Amino acid sequence: MNRRTLLSAAGLAALAGPLAACSSDSSSSGSSSSSYSIGIMQILTHSSLDAAREGFKVAFSDAGITCDVDEENAQGDQTTATNIATKFASQNLDLVLAIGTPAAQAAAQAVTQIPVLFTAVTDPVSAQLVASADAPGGNVTGTSDMNPVAEQIGLIKQIKPEAASVGFLYSSGEVNSQVQIDLARAAAEDQGLSVQEKTITNTAELQQAAETLDVDSLYVPTDNNVVSGLATVVALCEDRRIPLIVAEGDSVRNGGVITYGIDYVKLGRQTGEMAMRILRDGADPATMAVETQSDLTVYVNESAASAMGVTIPADLLDGAEKVG
Repeated sequence: MNRRTLLSAAGLAALAGPLAACSSDSSSSGSSSSSYSIGIMQILTHSSLDAAREGFKVAFSDAGITCDVDEENAQGDQTTATNIATKFASQNLDLVLAIGTPAAQAAAQAVTQIPVLFTAVTDPVSAQLVASADAPGGNVTGTSDMNPVAEQIGLIKQIKPEAASVGFLYSSGEVNSQVQIDLARAAAEDQGLSVQEKTITNTAELQQAAETLDVDSLYVPTDNNVVSGLATVVALCEDRRIPLIVAEGDSVRNGGVITYGIDYVKLGRQTGEMAMRILRDGADPATMAVETQSDLTVYVNESAASAMGVTIPADLLDGAEKVG
């Protein structure tokens, strides 16, 4: 899927909201008098990745910087992601943004002559995108969405003290998911929870994998395929009356019970600010440390908690962002 967007300060005031201000206009032309030309590639469509993309564009519009943006979505297919990255490498772009670990890996391999920024990548070192988080060493850097996984697993006993087991659903091919699950497994053991794990290779396998779990709670990391099909997991947890703990706020909005999470719009905007330092100020990605978001929020969905047979304790509700 290709979308062409012209981001300009002039057109923003006439539009309703900050995210709508950067919505795509398929009639825009790539031959405009844009200051910068940017390719955006996203591994698939789901709310967190979409929010990161829009946050990135808002950073430019709020700064009054004009950009011609070519947006592509791989719809979960790695071959498509590779083709998009190859196309971007052959174009006269100033910068590429890759959203999600598989998209970032494709971009890093194909796009070597211009800066590449990533966002919504959990562990860029394990994904071999950077030499180290402090000193990336090449043309690739960006923002990580690493979550406080141990604290998220700790929420299980807080909302269901009698819980004895937890199930993990994740994609076998996503490095970011494996990193989170390794942390989650250790945290669950510390909490005295037995663990069952099921992996998938695509969203179509999600329902069957979820149905084979025999647990009294379930945890979903920031896994692209699982989050894309989260409604399936929500329905199962409601039917079985077991709580679904998730790894980011949008998944709470979409039916999970609770998380400590980041704001993906803010994460994308942070990435946009990095892009402006590169494009406008001449910063070198090789020496730009990978950035993370420090202001975490407790997100709770009381309706989901009720549907899954648990009650959110008052100490967690106090100061939490209630999204359902």
